[in-house]
Amino acid sequence: MFINDKTVCHAMHTAVILFSLIFSQVAFAEPVMIESDWLAQHVDDKGLLIVDMSSDPLQYTRFHIPGAVRLSYDELQRVRKPDSVKLRISNPQFYTLLGKLGISRKTYVVIYDDMGGLNAGRMFWQLEQIGHPRASVLNGGLVSWIQEGHKVTGQATEPSVATYQPVQEFRDNEIAYSAVREQIKTNQSVFIDVRSREEYQGSPRLSRSGHIPGALWWPWENSIDTDNAFRHKPLKELQAQLIQIGVSPKKPVIVYCRTGHRASQSYLTLRALGYTRVQLYDGSMAEYSQHRDAPLMKSGSH
Repeated sequence: MFINDKTVCHAMHTAVILFSLIFSQVAFAEPVMIESDWLAQHVDDKGLLIVDMSSDPLQYTRFHIPGAVRLSYDELQRVRKPDSVKLRISNPQFYTLLGKLGISRKTYVVIYDDMGGLNAGRMFWQLEQIGHPRASVLNGGLVSWIQEGHKVTGQATEPSVATYQPVQEFRDNEIAYSAVREQIKTNQSVFIDVRSREEYQGSPRLSRSGHIPGALWWPWENSIDTDNAFRHKPLKELQAQLIQIGVSPKKPVIVYCRTGHRASQSYLTLRALGYTRVQLYDGSMAEYSQHRDAPLMKSGSH
């Protein structure tokens, strides 16, 4: 059998591509959520950085996970004028923020809060949006960490400034208003409203209230077990909840709330469940309801 140089080169090129894909999956595939026991064993690992996003800014000064740097939720947001809608900060602003925290492209980022991932989910979503290869959220956050008897400290960690080098590997996990309107027409995605029942149903006294037509109701707190240190409920239980309301991984999902805060936690939950086609509508109802021609539905109907 005759094999020419072109055939050999093509085979070698294919092998290199396959090896690179396999290697990149092994090197950069981290679990969406990790457990306290694992983190306690790896807290001092080189290249790992823990980010504290607890709800109370004074909490960090009282006690936090050793080595964690502090980041407030507000630092991830900007107010768009003139409509005052809060959206994520721009990518260049995010790169600068990451650098100030000591995060580079190679850093394995572990994020936690004390609210069942409500704040940490936002950071996780934005890291995935820019294609950061290694990021996880601590299941149960600071609450679980303390209840399991792990060490805490009140000594602040001064970040070692880094340079974040962006790459063109963005994850398609964000959707704008114009695309939301298009998805309503085509019905190609499942909308999930993660607000309270009252918000979802709308008020007869308010003309611009209710939910996006066709949106399913699944409040974000359904995913959290408050009696079990604010950990996520078992994944099988959560998957059963979603299937019951008509959601499956086979169809793209769009999550929204009022400002994108609660929806980012639901984004985290869906990613932990293995959903790969999930988008967050960052403007959420704060933006959507300002458009007078944007359709809204009231009551519990879909």
